[in-house]
Amino acid sequence: MKEITITTRFSAYNAIDELPNDIQNLMEQAIAVRKNAYAPYSKFRVGTALLLDNGKIVLGSNQENAAYPSGLCAERVAIFQAGAIYPDAKIIKMAITAASDTNKTTSPIPPCGACRQSIAEYETKQDTPIEIYFMGELGDIYKSESLKNLLPFMFDKNFL
Repeated sequence: MKEITITTRFSAYNAIDELPNDIQNLMEQAIAVRKNAYAPYSKFRVGTALLLDNGKIVLGSNQENAAYPSGLCAERVAIFQAGAIYPDAKIIKMAITAASDTNKTTSPIPPCGACRQSIAEYETKQDTPIEIYFMGELGDIYKSESLKNLLPFMFDKNFL
């Protein structure tokens, strides 16, 4: 037997105003679209803003459905919309924010497993890392240089 050690690195910002200006704008748009989430069951609202290499910003918020699991997370709403509208554009940066209707979220909320896999698909497809910034409603904001930090053993087309 051998032991494998995996190290990941994240940057942490204490507040939105510490972020670079372009990321502040992206996060503010994610916060604004978070309010459009349809979350009557979980009461957990998520907003995502993507910056594409063509300069366009694509937004998404989570959309729930009484017939679980028919809804979609904000990250996948934004990613799939970007893929449909701008199929040749690369996603270069992603801002994610989450808030609960029942309590304050003060820790950075990362993408769920299904969203990580979807982000991995696009990162692999475009062969370019996607910077990911994520936060709760308040508090620290974490930055990952690539999805690989969040999913070091990611499954992609190379396994097929």
